[in-house]
Amino acid sequence: MSVTNVDTVEKFNTLIGSSSLTVVHFSAEWAEQCKQVTDVLKELLKLPEILSSGSQFGVCDAENLSEVSLKFKVDSVPTVILFRNSKQIDRVDGVDVAQISSKVKTHSIGKAISEEIPKQSLEDRLKTLINKHNVMIFMKGTRDAPRCGFSKTLIGILNGTGIQYETFDILMDEEVRQGLKVFSDWPTYPQVYVKGELIGGLDIIKELQGNGELEATLNA
Repeated sequence: MSVTNVDTVEKFNTLIGSSSLTVVHFSAEWAEQCKQVTDVLKELLKLPEILSSGSQFGVCDAENLSEVSLKFKVDSVPTVILFRNSKQIDRVDGVDVAQISSKVKTHSIGKAISEEIPKQSLEDRLKTLINKHNVMIFMKGTRDAPRCGFSKTLIGILNGTGIQYETFDILMDEEVRQGLKVFSDWPTYPQVYVKGELIGGLDIIKELQGNGELEATLNA
């Protein structure tokens, strides 16, 4: 078994249509980090548990197949998306070897287990995440490594207050990333919640800071 070169939309659709796990690496020739991710996938293919699961691996040029990249919201490389029956079930944005390996192994060998356990509804999952901490930040990246300017600015402001908070990286979970926009009726990130209630994004936080109301709002 080898990593398949996915060079047409038809080939892509055929590959992800399998009932077995299909792992697609959206890459670009100019990106050195993509070579590292492809090497990781090749090593994973050698594992007995992956071989026996019937999982498939493919590499897709994100720029040449821009139609596919747009459909699955691939806005940077490398991005690894996991599919089953043509549906996205998980993804990893960026070079995170541990996450890629863990998710591929879990989804390759965990199909039977996952089918036996009723899946928590998206709404219930979002509510659980929102209420995980008194102050929850849904952002691109983490507090230690924000992956957009808005998230970086927000973290800088919050760190200046000394208030405890927790973050969730929406780039690591496409279901949450898209679902929270609808749930909160707030189309952009970052999003700040206090005791389960949406406060808003960076502009609102800046406004509260300018009015001297930020700490009181976060401590509500």
